This record gives sequence, C-alpha cells and structure tokens, in this order.
Amino acid sequence: MAYHLGVDVGGTFTDVLLIDEDSGKTYTAKVPSTPEDSSQGVLNGITKVCERAGVDPTKVDYVMHGTTVATNAVLTGKGAKVGLVATKGYGQVLQIARSYVPGGLGGWVIYNKSEPLAPLENTVEVAERIGADGTVVTELSEDDVRAQLTKLKDRGIEALTVSLINAYANPEHERRIKAIAEEMLPDVAISLSSEVIPEMQEYERTLTTVANSFVRPGMKRYVENLQSELDRRMDTVKLYILRSDGGLASAQGCVDLPVNHLMSGPAGGVSGAIWMAGQAGYKNLLTLDMGGTSTDVCLVQDAKAQVRRETTVGDLTIRASSVDVRTVGAGGGSIAHVPELTKALRVGPESAGAEPGPAAYRKGGTEPTVTDANVVLGYLPATTQLGGEMQIGRDLAEQAVAKVAEPLGLPLKKAAAGIIDIVNENMFGALRLVSVEQGYDPRDFALVGFGGAGPLHANALGKLMGAWPVIIPPGPGVLCAYGDATTVLRNEAAQTFVRRFPNTEDSEVLAILKELSETAARHLDDEGVPREDQNAMCQIDLRYHGQVLMLTVDMPLDEFEREGLKAVGERFDDMHTQLYTFALEEDKEIVNLRVVVQGKPVMVEARHLPEGGADPAEAKIAEESIFVEGADHDAAIYDRAKLKAGNRVPGPAIVMEMDSTTVILPDHVGEIDLYGNILIRPADRVA
Repeated sequence: MAYHLGVDVGGTFTDVLLIDEDSGKTYTAKVPSTPEDSSQGVLNGITKVCERAGVDPTKVDYVMHGTTVATNAVLTGKGAKVGLVATKGYGQVLQIARSYVPGGLGGWVIYNKSEPLAPLENTVEVAERIGADGTVVTELSEDDVRAQLTKLKDRGIEALTVSLINAYANPEHERRIKAIAEEMLPDVAISLSSEVIPEMQEYERTLTTVANSFVRPGMKRYVENLQSELDRRMDTVKLYILRSDGGLASAQGCVDLPVNHLMSGPAGGVSGAIWMAGQAGYKNLLTLDMGGTSTDVCLVQDAKAQVRRETTVGDLTIRASSVDVRTVGAGGGSIAHVPELTKALRVGPESAGAEPGPAAYRKGGTEPTVTDANVVLGYLPATTQLGGEMQIGRDLAEQAVAKVAEPLGLPLKKAAAGIIDIVNENMFGALRLVSVEQGYDPRDFALVGFGGAGPLHANALGKLMGAWPVIIPPGPGVLCAYGDATTVLRNEAAQTFVRRFPNTEDSEVLAILKELSETAARHLDDEGVPREDQNAMCQIDLRYHGQVLMLTVDMPLDEFEREGLKAVGERFDDMHTQLYTFALEEDKEIVNLRVVVQGKPVMVEARHLPEGGADPAEAKIAEESIFVEGADHDAAIYDRAKLKAGNRVPGPAIVMEMDSTTVILPDHVGEIDLYGNILIRPADRVA
C-alpha cells in the first residue's frame, strides 16, 4: 500500500488529508497551527492523521504542502538582508518604481511608498551594458564587480540579487557576476533576474528578483528542516510545495524560486473547490475560503481558476503567475471593536489568530470575534467540537460580545448579528471584485463555501450575490488540503519577444514556443513524470500597439500549431471586450511568450453516499434556538455523517461535522447530492 498527504497551514488550524493511492480512500485531521514554527503543526497533523487511519507513516511516499512561510515573511518584513547589483546608472530602479496614480485623484494623491526590500545603501552599480537586442555595448569590468561585492560583503548581506539592464536578452554578464559572487560570498543565496523572470520591464524584473532573494533564506530553512523531520519519521518521502498558480514544485524548486510560492496557501483551496464542485457537475464557481484569520475569494470559469501574471502580498506586487485570489481580513478570529471616536462597530482586520484565539475556544482569549458572534447567535452550538476536540464555551463568547454590545447600547444578540452583517459585507465586496468588476454576472456562478468558517456564512453570501446553488463540499474545513493533494507538478519557461502581428510568422512563434516547452518539460522529466503524462499550455502576453498594459491569452500548444496567431488575436479581442467593453482596430503586439508544462492529476476517489429519501430525520440529533433577521427561530441540528444522498434539509438548520459547521437559513433548503455536497437554494427554487 502507498499513500500521499496534502497539508495546508492556516492562521488558526493546520489541515491534513491522507490519500490511499490504490483505492483513492481519504482520511482527514485538523490540528491547531503553531505560528512560532509552522512545521511543528504540519508534523503534528501528519502524526494525527496516520494514527486515525491506522497507517504506518513510512508508507507515505509524497507530501504536498501549501505554505504561508514566504507570504508571512513579506507581510511582516522579516526576510533576508538583500544586496542588489545593478548596471551603472540604474541603481535607483526600485526607488523610482512606477509613477502609476490610482483612481482619478491626480495630483491630490499622497503617495506613501514603503521602503524597498533592497534599500539603496545595500545597492551597488557595476560598469557594464547589454543592448536591447542582446549585444554587448559595454564589457563587464570584473575588477569593478569584485570591488562592489566587497562593499556588500562588509554590509553583512544575507542574499544577493543581480539585475542588469536588458539581461533578459543576454544573461552572460549576470552569470559572470554570479560566478564571482559564489567565490567571494559562498554562504549567500544568489538570484539572477535572467533566471527568475527573463522578461522585459526593468522595474518589475528587479522587484520580483529582489523579492525572491528576500524570502529565499527563510524558505530554505523551513523546507530543509521539514524535509529532514519527514525523512527521520517517514524514511524517504518526497516533499512538494504548492505554487501560487495552483501547480506543484519540488522542494528544491521551491528553495530556488520561492517567489513562485508567495500565494501558495490560497491556491490549494481553489484547486480543491474545483475538484469537488466538478464531481457535482458545476464548472463556473465563486469560491469562498473563510478561515480563522482571513477570507480568500476567487472566480472559476469552465473549471479553470482565473490566473493573473502578478502576485500581490500586502503592498508588494511582483511579476509572477498566481491564481487570482483576493484576500480580506475577515475570518473567524477577526476582532470586533467600537472605536471611542466614532462609536461605530468595526470588524477586523486584527485577528485573535491561533493564540489565544476567540474567547469561545477557552484558551485565554477575551476579545469579541466573529466566531464568538456565531456562538452567541446559536450558529455554533455549545456541543460543537472544533477539529473534533476543542469544546465551545458559550458563556465566554457572551462575555466577549458584551464588550461591543454595551457601548453600542444594543441587546447581546443584535450586537452579534451586527458583527456577522459587517463581516459578510466585507466578503461580499471581495466577491464583487472578482466577478462584477471583471465583467462577470455572479448569478451565472455557483458559490462554494469552505474553510473552517466558510459554511457558516456561505448561505448569507449566496443571498447577497444571487449565486445559486451554494455548495458546501464534504470536509469543507480541510478542502485546501484536498487541493494540495490533487494538484499537479508544473513548470514554466518564458522569453520576451516584442513583435507586431503583421511582422510575425506563425512558424517563427511556434519554434520559440516548442523550445520553451522543451525547457520547461525537463524539470518534470527530472521528477519522473513521463512525457506522455505531460501537457503544454502557451501563455502569450499581448497588447494593442501603443499600449503599455498587457493581457495574457492561454492556448494549448497543439491548438496554436493548428490555428496560429489569428486565433490568439481573436481571443485577445474577446478578453479586451470582456474587461473594457470594446476592442480596437490597431495592430496587436506580442510582448512575452511563455509555456507552462504540467503533469497528470492524482486520482482521488469521489466518495458516494448511500441513497435516502427526502426526509433527513434519521440524521437529526438535536434542536437549537438561533437568531436570524432580528428574531429567534427553532433550528434542527443534523449530523452530516448520517445524511444520505437525496435528503433535503429545510432551513433554519445547522449541519455539524468534524471540521466545520453549516448554517441553512430560513426559507432555504439544503439538498444532499450523491457525492455528499450540500446544495443550498431558496425554497422556491427547489422542485
């Protein structure tokens, strides 16, 4: 027997999924996260799930892991001390940055720019110059390189970035500087812009490579420590880390290019939602991943998540592909407060996190949180056990919520309802960002609610969005781990190629794409993925001639070989019309060519429930009074493990399981499908 594991680390809980590779059977576990060392939470979760399944840990072959190590390094500013080597005259590239002014405020905008990850005092310039066509304009002075690297060595840098002008066209000088630096700075990690992102646009290329250097030492320590512990406990096990674009990379690939993993955590949930909703026949989705600290939302069309050619973490936006996930500080641990000045209720972005957590967790927390509000309203009954083990304390939750009820002059339940309304509006705004503001009608999509807190709020969000059905997958609290375990190995290769369509032959572009495909495929070859299990997708960055901003058109490589640039141009016009309501007659211009190669997805068994009638009475375990829309209602409580396919759960109702709790509102019905999903619709839409 052989097994592999999916592991997702959140701000409050770490979720683990164990898959039997032969049968596809799954086992899950949820343990508290360990913020001081997240690898400890991972190891605790692996131990727990193996014990629960009765599986020898040495039988596990692969661990697929979504991590927030790089994300947290950027958000907290606790990364490496980075040195930057630039071409003479270009040392202030990060300080000059871009002059983009958001919105229509013009000169009235006060621009508060954060300090670059590689400050000016750690930046040196070297005498050299490569032309835009790749020719050497000024030879590299190696004596100057050694002198400048000595300055950086004396300043105690921990990571080095080399980003020279036009290095994407000819990496020779960057490679020579790296060779010299490896002699002079043997313990310093070195990142070359020509390897991290070999594309034009100097600022974005430099910023992305500096970000890679900033998180690289911390990611290296984390991955190597985790791999060492896994090897000690589980013999030889392969560790893979989820990429921001939803693919997998080897542990070494993650160490070399951690910048591709800045949004590793949220991507896993989207992958899991696509897989689970696909079983129920839904391909157009809005995903709602609400955890203890934040909520991530994403739009999925035709079973493919929207991917953008940039990754944003805090104030940092870099050029790296990522699933288009928008994050808001609205989680189960988000703290509610009433500022003395305004006397208006606010929720978040501050969070109680895993330590001490919400007051209801009985771990020392005293501040009122979204979770405490759900407890006061009856949505989280006192019989609920978080993660199957943590007991809920209703008395403590009421004491905490009273802290905002008193200054607001409201009854306890109305204050709790206000907390829920505000956090729902915050998530509603994020969902609009990925749908309405991108030209999509949310009524054409199903809403998938998951994460530990997502099913509590999903029905209410469905009402706000008009997105039906609301899908609550089985095991919603560990769905991110499903995504980690069911995603595929992926690698990419890119090249800048600036050329207008009229001056370009299909055959010329195809030759470059095939060469890039071969380059990307070699990494999968090294990981043992057979060529017949690999597929290649082209990504072509386009713009109308005269524009600066680009859109990316995706097309399978074999399809481009058949249809060429004409089909690419038509898709570009359609995308431009979707986003901006118009297309132009101007020549289209290629900017970058990219090929993404990925392996075959892991087969996981979709569990089928036994058939049952419409009446869910056999699964009913208790009743609870819940507060909805200003009034108390009697709600039935159901054990999800006892529900059968075909059961219809009328609201108001609460459905409980090990890792999450689902609320079905009055005048709504939750239907259980063959795969265990709860499909919630308004009662008048249920036949």
